[in-house]
Amino acid sequence: MLDPETALLDHYLLVGALLFGIGLIGFLSRRNMIVMFLCAEMMLQGVSVSLVAWGRYHNDFGGQSLVIFMIAVAACEAALAMGLVLMLFERTGKLDIAVWSELRESDQPAPLEADQPLEPFPQQAWPRLPLAGIQPETTPEDTDYRRHV
Repeated sequence: MLDPETALLDHYLLVGALLFGIGLIGFLSRRNMIVMFLCAEMMLQGVSVSLVAWGRYHNDFGGQSLVIFMIAVAACEAALAMGLVLMLFERTGKLDIAVWSELRESDQPAPLEADQPLEPFPQQAWPRLPLAGIQPETTPEDTDYRRHV
């Protein structure tokens, strides 16, 4: 029979492994970039749970300290990833990971999925913010008539 501390460690490690496994399966099976980044965050949380469990089991704060560092790195990674996702979506109008193959270097061979032609995305004018201190032009219809009410 296991002592309570070892049983608690086993349960925490099982939850961490389940989180990591679910995140890994989601990352490998999806092509939507936002879902892939969420699955990568789930894998990081699984590792975090395991580190905290080992730190508690050994009465050491090293695991918790490393988890705080991992959370800070994950926040920076999420900010950079969201910038890349928005840039790609603005260029192509899709969040499919296969679209990234168009951005490869010219001397690299095309992946097998890229053999299928992608349907062209209709170009549209994305709204832009006005320069600082300049009021955007508004018409009386925009201010007098509220179509969302």
